[in-house]
Amino acid sequence: MRPEATPDLPAGETEPPAVVPAEVAEPVAPDLVTQDATPDVVMLTEPADGIPPVVETPEALAVVVAAFGAGTGPVAVDAERASGYRYGQRTYLVQLRREGAGTALIDPIAVPDLSSLSRALVGVEWVLHAASQDLPGLAEQGLLPSRVFDTELGARLLGMERVGLAAVVADALGLGLAKEHSAVDWSTRPLPTEWLRYAALDVEVLVELREILAERLAVAGKAEWAAQEFEAVRTAPPPPPRIEPWRRVSGLHAIRDSRRLGVVRELWLTRDQNARQRDISPGRVLPDHAIVAAAQALPRTVAELTTLPAFAGKGTRRRAALWQQAIDRAMAEPDADLPSVRGPKSDAPPPPRAWADKDPAAAARLAVAREGVAELSAQWSVPAENLLQPDLLRRLCWTPPATLDVDGIGAFLRAGGARPWQVELVGPRLANAFATL
Repeated sequence: MRPEATPDLPAGETEPPAVVPAEVAEPVAPDLVTQDATPDVVMLTEPADGIPPVVETPEALAVVVAAFGAGTGPVAVDAERASGYRYGQRTYLVQLRREGAGTALIDPIAVPDLSSLSRALVGVEWVLHAASQDLPGLAEQGLLPSRVFDTELGARLLGMERVGLAAVVADALGLGLAKEHSAVDWSTRPLPTEWLRYAALDVEVLVELREILAERLAVAGKAEWAAQEFEAVRTAPPPPPRIEPWRRVSGLHAIRDSRRLGVVRELWLTRDQNARQRDISPGRVLPDHAIVAAAQALPRTVAELTTLPAFAGKGTRRRAALWQQAIDRAMAEPDADLPSVRGPKSDAPPPPRAWADKDPAAAARLAVAREGVAELSAQWSVPAENLLQPDLLRRLCWTPPATLDVDGIGAFLRAGGARPWQVELVGPRLANAFATL
């Protein structure tokens, strides 16, 4: 449900939508929507029905499928990963809760095909928090929702300052969720009882939370906005593969020549292959700061490499020959094959800080556009990035349509993936802003 933080390790040490009814009130300004102050929080310490046994066999899964197919109302869904421990974003535990069925905890490693459960829930609304994080992994198990209600997105549209699950549950229900197990290694088997208790509690009140948020969205006139956002999340295609993903190494800005960038690239590729083979998070195989340190120092031998503080850890030293071989390959590459300092070609606009020199007219458009979106953000208590994707706004200002009226802007935004409510709300404001130029 949430991205887990990577545990700190010494340098080099390693270890193995649900569509809300369309007939809603006209949007009303947020100051007319009253919400109670943060209530006194009562901690949830035990699931209402206790901790269910983990489903690990096809026979146990069949029982869950029958129970959830016979249940009523929406189904609360969550998923736990082992980010920072394992390679990739595989799901290691699936949690569900539905009226009449109770709570189920499913081990997708033991029973990876959950499509029978998905078929039993066709047409049922799934309630998730930060659905975009969980849906890709759930799809790998054959879990594909017909409709979605995303409580995090709902909280954003309501202008809540804190949108983590615990904060939203505290605000809406006055209940507390402990989060001390959010960053643990969910690939651990067997899973400790305390972790299972935490996992069960994560879906304990999601449906109740959904009811409160849906009511608030309707009062605020944002129910249709939410419905469009939820459907967009549900139907979002997988992101395209990153071009030169090694350029995301933290600290890469300190590397300013092609040869050293080649070292970064080769170390990143070697690390990625090793991490994939061992099913370990790449950062545990070799930290980013070690890659940057090696690229800056350009050691010629294993002995030189291991004198670097970033390579002083036992695990890193054990594979020092592997890393030095990667450095040697990069040092031997022909200049023509080295990566560009400027980065890969892209159709994205240049960084906004360069606009004033490259295209003053585009810089002026961006300034008034940002101001207009910021005004709408304040007016409706919706984060600016939820009103309109920042990249789409920059593209509109850098390569505008032939006509910057409401129709021209609306067509551009729709082609870029903006939802109808965003086009209807933001389009006229942008047209008026551009007209001032």
